[in-house]
Amino acid sequence: MHRAHQHAQTRTRERRHRLAHEAARLMAEGGIRDFRQAKHKAAERLGIHDDASLPRNREIEDALREYQRLFLGDAQVAALRERREAALRALEFFAGFSPRLVGAVLEGTADANTPVQLHLHSDDADAVGRFLDGHGIPADARDRQLRLDRARSADFPVWVFSADGLAFDLTVLPHDALRQAPLSSVDEKPMRRASAAQLRALLADGEIAAYEGSARM
Repeated sequence: MHRAHQHAQTRTRERRHRLAHEAARLMAEGGIRDFRQAKHKAAERLGIHDDASLPRNREIEDALREYQRLFLGDAQVAALRERREAALRALEFFAGFSPRLVGAVLEGTADANTPVQLHLHSDDADAVGRFLDGHGIPADARDRQLRLDRARSADFPVWVFSADGLAFDLTVLPHDALRQAPLSSVDEKPMRRASAAQLRALLADGEIAAYEGSARM
């Protein structure tokens, strides 16, 4: 009985591993951004339909990092750095809105199709739109639902535009959100965020790591 239980647990772990890596491949190659969509598409492709085998979003994110390291290598590193440098310029440009970098560009899983995602903060929901208009930046308006905590969700205005061949995605949050970030769709914990100073330090650390890596070769 105990052995049968262990065998079932092992099979479930193996399925979770296969699903996480297939979902990561779909995200890397197919441009899927949504973890839930990627995991269910992977389950469909692999013919795995039991909920216990579905990996957590964090498992898929870890598998995505591994996939990018193995199969994309320098191309992914270059795309990530380009987006982080563009994000720094954007953080400086939107300084009046207490901006923070969030998402794949900060987490290190961005590729050549990933938009730069920023959170801007203002109690005037139209202020960012006026700012973009004033600088002659055409942008599309959307809404996005974010979870503020485990009990509350709300819709927030989003502005999407392109500059220098890169896509930018701006979510406008009230100033109160600076104290407590919305919950991440990856692990349901407060989103990791970076100010301009923190991103500058991250870029400097990347330069040091690249230099040390080339020095060892």
